[in-house]
Amino acid sequence: MGNYLVGMEAAWLVRDVEEIDDAIGVAVSEAGKRLNNSNMEYVEVEVGATGCPACGEPFDSAFIAANTALVGLALEIDIFNAEGEEHASRIAKSEIGGALRDVPLSVVDVFEVSEDED
Repeated sequence: MGNYLVGMEAAWLVRDVEEIDDAIGVAVSEAGKRLNNSNMEYVEVEVGATGCPACGEPFDSAFIAANTALVGLALEIDIFNAEGEEHASRIAKSEIGGALRDVPLSVVDVFEVSEDED
């Protein structure tokens, strides 16, 4: 049994918004509120990063068209006593997916964390 840090990506839709910064703020706030209402304050929520196709530099994962934004959120959760990386991924998707129903989620990274790093 090991402890893991699972990084996930979520696609969050924000309607009636004109500015990228507003869309990001709304997405992070709404996701945080839904996680907190499910007693999951331990999940870290941030805006995701996408690499520029031309130069490779990262920029905020947000796109607006017709006053509707798609914001990519980065979520991190610590999973304790999992049997392996796959088991930790399934636990993370189940936990976060239960709080963020109807939000597309995918696991991006899974890192084993030694007990000394806690």
